Amino acid sequence: MTKRRVARLNSLLKEVISEVIHRDIHHLRGLNEHVTITRVEITADLQHAKVFVSVLGKDRDKKEAVFTLQEKAGMIARRSSKKVTLRYFPELTFALDEGLEAELHMEELLAKISSERAARPPSNDA
Repeated sequence: MTKRRVARLNSLLKEVISEVIHRDIHHLRGLNEHVTITRVEITADLQHAKVFVSVLGKDRDKKEAVFTLQEKAGMIARRSSKKVTLRYFPELTFALDEGLEAELHMEELLAKISSERAARPPSNDA
């Protein structure tokens, strides 16, 4: 399996799984607008795919969202398989992706540092 094909499949699965979660899974109402699929990593044998999700909210909400997605993984896979032509659709495993949240926190810190620098009087160290 070429790396390019795996990358294309990862991208396709990310798009399809996201669409299924947001449009087809009605059990997740109230939850699915806060869930974002950040990336998918499919194994070289195409049998398993790890789906990384970012969830806005408190830690309890994040854990609940990942738990619910994992519970519904079979249903999500069946509905996704109808939109993608693969001989065998991979088994899905959902995991929380903290990267987006860490990035937002870092941007907030940088903005705070920038505003504090702008508020300081100029120094006469020259």
